[in-house]
Amino acid sequence: MRLFIFNSELILDQAEIIRDLPEDKTITVYRCGPLVDLCRGPHIPNTSFVKAFRCLKASSAYWRGDRERESLQRVYGISYPDSKRLKEYINQLEEAKKYDHRVLGGKQELFFFHPLSPGSAFFLPHGARIYNKLMEFVKSQYRVRGYQEVLSPNIYNMNLWETSGHAANYKENMFVFEIEKQEYGLKPMNCPGHCLMFDHRVRSYRELPLRLADFGVLHRNEASGALTGLTRVRRFQQDDAHIFCRESQVKDEVRGVLEFISYVYGIFGFTFVLKLSTRPEKYLGDLETWDKAEAALTEALNESGKSWQLNEGDGAFYGPKIDISVSDALKRKFQCATLQLDFQLPSRFNLSYSAEDEAKRERPVMIHRAILGSVERMLAILLEHYKGKWPFWLSPRQAVVCTVSEKFEAYALEVQDQIHKAGYHVDIDNSDKTVNKKVNFHLFFYLDLFVR
Repeated sequence: MRLFIFNSELILDQAEIIRDLPEDKTITVYRCGPLVDLCRGPHIPNTSFVKAFRCLKASSAYWRGDRERESLQRVYGISYPDSKRLKEYINQLEEAKKYDHRVLGGKQELFFFHPLSPGSAFFLPHGARIYNKLMEFVKSQYRVRGYQEVLSPNIYNMNLWETSGHAANYKENMFVFEIEKQEYGLKPMNCPGHCLMFDHRVRSYRELPLRLADFGVLHRNEASGALTGLTRVRRFQQDDAHIFCRESQVKDEVRGVLEFISYVYGIFGFTFVLKLSTRPEKYLGDLETWDKAEAALTEALNESGKSWQLNEGDGAFYGPKIDISVSDALKRKFQCATLQLDFQLPSRFNLSYSAEDEAKRERPVMIHRAILGSVERMLAILLEHYKGKWPFWLSPRQAVVCTVSEKFEAYALEVQDQIHKAGYHVDIDNSDKTVNKKVNFHLFFYLDLFVR
């Protein structure tokens, strides 16, 4: 502990971190002048390397992410090798603030939040139109790509989560309560319920791959300080799907999902990066199974023809995954889609199907897959990506009929009715404003091509 004498107020904290590390774990420290910091690093040798610096914000944070521990002050800052690049970054932040989805969502009357239900969005009619359109878009692709939609319960007995491993590894992120002296939990994900669906009758190899899709409502007990508009919520839906397949089918299924992602993100105008996230420190199962799963994803990625990066130690506790990082119009990166290979849940739920030899039972492989991810989060990203100017197919306000004067109101209503019957979202502005004022006002909401 003598190393940390110049930051003595943190000695006990540093000691706690060191004490909790595995005995075989390498401990790294970095020196910057008199300061010695326990850190994975790297650090710069000294502050002369900092040519341009800006303190961005400060916020409270629980020590080691534990809401039962001390509340500390977290300071965010950014450093660049020169002031020009720092200025570009600050300008980018200012641009992002102008198009913050929370601001635009209020102005366009899409959604709002209320303290009586923190972390759960109230979607107004125009917001619900976008929300539903996103789901309809994905559902239209399900028919083409061989997915079958299912509906599953929201509440399960904790015995289910004990079988799946979530009780041991994820319970602190769940809403848990008692019913008739038994413990239940709101589902934070759909996968255990889909395992019950697969197992409710005898399955044959002829049914595989079985692609089950579910837009069920999910709840996760996020810390109140972590809630951020639509990007971090407690109640959400996602375009969740689980593919049950044979080991020999994994590569084809992974390639199919990657093509699905490429198609959807191409429509949105996103570019994306693929990352293979491998076994974390806290995981289920044996090393041999993990190695086999990681090798299968690596092979599928190599054969996909797309470039990818390795993200060591960031896999889910039940299996490795491919994370998809998208870049929007403001050059920001978001993790939305995911593809996870799982040998653990089929084993924990003892899932099986009859092979060609009907006397022989084989274990399926499970692929967890989401394209949009959270619909709430995707709506927020798209709102900022398009800077509030929705593409026509996704716009909740596709057309507006503006009257020149009161005597044209009857005709304007006829036009509105015809557009509405054609299947479009159309409004009418029969106020006493001048046409120019009407047009200038509605250009904030509508594509200018359709303002007449």
